[in-house]
Amino acid sequence: MSFQRIKAGDAKALMEQGNLSIADIRDAMSFQAGHIQGAQRVDNDNLAEFMAATPKNQPLLVCCYHGNSSQGAAQFFASQGYDEVYSLDGGAEMWKMAFPDLTEHS
Repeated sequence: MSFQRIKAGDAKALMEQGNLSIADIRDAMSFQAGHIQGAQRVDNDNLAEFMAATPKNQPLLVCCYHGNSSQGAAQFFASQGYDEVYSLDGGAEMWKMAFPDLTEHS
């Protein structure tokens, strides 16, 4: 299994269809400063919990800072049996510029 790279506009369309899980692999401070609406921050400490709670038959979007680290993480999720895994090109920085109204702050 492998993942697909996806542009922000296509990710937004996928999000609007519903049932999209979003894993944000950035550090806590960056996540709090702004993340995709509905995203969950995932790191080594909560990875097992996230995987247990995330259906493998639903689309999964992986997001990082600029779209580089998320590719490795997306490949990992694909290797764990997730059917439809995407890595967000441009990452959270691109998302914030493209869709400020779909960016949450915690």
